[in-house]
Amino acid sequence: MNLQVLARNVRRMRVAKRFSQKALAATAGLSLPAVKNLELAKSEPRVKTVQAIANALDVKLLDLFVPVRELHAVRFRSARRMRNRENILAKVSSWLDDFNYMEEILAEQTPFELKRIRSKCSREQIVEAADVCRKKLGMKRSEPIHDICGLLESAGVKVLSIPLSSNGFFGLSVGEEDGGPAVVVNVWERIPVERRIFSAAHELGHLMLHPVAFDVTQTDEDKEEEHQADLFAGRFLMPDDGFRKEWDEAAGLHWVDRVFKVKRIFRVSYKTVLARLQDHGVADKSIWPKFNIAYQQRFNRKLSFKEEPMGIDPAEPYGMQRFDFYEDRFSRLIRAAVEKDEISLSRGAEMLGVGIEEMQDLLQDWEAVL
Repeated sequence: MNLQVLARNVRRMRVAKRFSQKALAATAGLSLPAVKNLELAKSEPRVKTVQAIANALDVKLLDLFVPVRELHAVRFRSARRMRNRENILAKVSSWLDDFNYMEEILAEQTPFELKRIRSKCSREQIVEAADVCRKKLGMKRSEPIHDICGLLESAGVKVLSIPLSSNGFFGLSVGEEDGGPAVVVNVWERIPVERRIFSAAHELGHLMLHPVAFDVTQTDEDKEEEHQADLFAGRFLMPDDGFRKEWDEAAGLHWVDRVFKVKRIFRVSYKTVLARLQDHGVADKSIWPKFNIAYQQRFNRKLSFKEEPMGIDPAEPYGMQRFDFYEDRFSRLIRAAVEKDEISLSRGAEMLGVGIEEMQDLLQDWEAVL
């Protein structure tokens, strides 16, 4: 019995359940010192004790003994202190191991297409860096990105969605050294799809602009690097050529409608469009309250006019649906592995994080539609 692994797993899973040590002890029918000693790895507990803890945490007994690979090349910064940081990293580590295993057994490894041009992506020329990346991915200078997840996955970037109730965490990225490149995006229901898309492009910006800054021990945001990644994301999603073309073509519309039309074309938030108008010098900071007033007059409701990407706006007007941000390569690999008997149905269910009954239903869906 590896006491250190057991101790780390119990603590991590307890935090994920939002249990205090006292609450875990009460739920498991154990004394508080017993739980404390276990998390400190002071002495080997009885199997009965560990089983009681597993029951209280609603996990399998084996899960408490499985070591989690530690990640190092990770950019995981947050404006606020996160209690779930360790659990998120454990989930990402396990997912990356499963993803890379699927690619290996199916011989479907996808190389990182942007790696060769990383040297051309300078922090001093971020707009140009975004253009270089778009060109490498076969995008036209004015072309909107209709499927950010599909584009990244085809370029060898793994994409994971995690629903986390936090307005201080939008995403993270993992370098190649730890099984990436990968981007992880928070898809909490209160975070608009536009924000999720922006977060994916933002993390790609870090992968391209800040490869030496991937250090899991660093937790505080670097405001300058965050600003650079924001600028990259905005130009990657909505290149200037495309923005000017669509903005000019909509010149005859009411300016609120004009903003929303451009927003929907490029799958960005209305705030990103307003920020671009300000960047181009056709508007100043007063555009934010002016737009809010104009929107209120037109639709009889108010909007927050905080600039992108600060905060979350659950009322993103004319927002997109969740399927506008939906990664699918991992599940496709699992389907292929199950159908080729490379993995069991139960193992596939475990990788997808679903129960065996739900997995059986999914298998029937797969068979029904080829």
